[in-house]
Amino acid sequence: MLEPGQDCDNSKRETAFGHGDAESHPERTRKIIHIDMDAFFASVEQRDNPQLRGKPVAVGGSRERGVVAAASYEARKFGVRSAMPSLIARRKCPELIFTKPRFDVYREVSLQIRAIFAEYTPIIEPLSLDEAYLDVTENLQGITSATKIAEQVRARIWAETQLTASAGVSYNKFLAKLASDHRKPNGLFVITPAMGPAFIEALNVERFHGVGPATAARMNRLGILTALDLRAQSLEFLQEHFGKAGSHYYNISRGIDHRPVLANRVRKSIGAENTFPRDLTILEDMRAELEPLAEKVWRYCDATGVRGRTVTLKVKYADFQIITRSRSLTAPVADKAVLAAVATELLAALHPMPKGVRLLGVSLSSLSCDQAGDDPQMILAL
Repeated sequence: MLEPGQDCDNSKRETAFGHGDAESHPERTRKIIHIDMDAFFASVEQRDNPQLRGKPVAVGGSRERGVVAAASYEARKFGVRSAMPSLIARRKCPELIFTKPRFDVYREVSLQIRAIFAEYTPIIEPLSLDEAYLDVTENLQGITSATKIAEQVRARIWAETQLTASAGVSYNKFLAKLASDHRKPNGLFVITPAMGPAFIEALNVERFHGVGPATAARMNRLGILTALDLRAQSLEFLQEHFGKAGSHYYNISRGIDHRPVLANRVRKSIGAENTFPRDLTILEDMRAELEPLAEKVWRYCDATGVRGRTVTLKVKYADFQIITRSRSLTAPVADKAVLAAVATELLAALHPMPKGVRLLGVSLSSLSCDQAGDDPQMILAL
């Protein structure tokens, strides 16, 4: 059996899969791989521009009010992270090199990688351009070792794209994701059924699937800081405090996650947003900024046939407070004019604004028709 921290002799490791405790695992133990590209956007930029290799790189806007979309590992050593304001990133790393995003290139590379996945299994659940789950319990190559498949996939990605990927192998999605994080960058780690419950004991609850900042804070107030703390609670206690999600937290603290890998994952929303060079305070200026956002969302709708009934306006104030306002229609939005009009009405209802506006976003959800694409939520930043 693979011990924590041990890398890859497949012969012993794979024998553990299929002999798990029936109380903790499904009757037939699944073989799930989570593939996560390493600093994907930044790595593509370093691949395509040799002058950037080995240097701290941030993909995103370098202007004062820009935001980091991705950071190379050299930049992460200084504390630079995605979604960080560019001004703060520059303070943390004065030598930081900013490059503009090239989403068309990232999508092309993502499709190359997806084609590699498809040679092993049709059960692929993309989470974004740079990560996906693969269910290889039954696979197209007839390979019994999930770890061997993960090794082959990583080798193929490197050979065909000159990019590195980290992989996690386990018997469910939650643990496969934890495993891929455990050896980043450019690593592979396996969590067997025998290892699962013990592996997560010391993890903070923030690492759990479905536990966001607000839920984590509620758990912390109840004295629940780690998986071990969560495991000590009864199912009744967790359901009392967290409703239907309580049973999920009860299971996941024990390494139990029966969620299937969902091929052809349906996108939940499509949106566009823009951070402005200066805070907006005049309503007419804000209205003018909604037009290109609606235009960008509707271009995607026209190209894919996607339609949606719910329009959401996102507002980020100068102090970084974020609010959203939504309106659901009885029928899908018919055209760009309707999308822009509903967004404008939502904006007008917020007037007068209590403070300057740093960012506006428009998104469309409750989607239907040919929902092509991979991301459960695609944000097209301007």
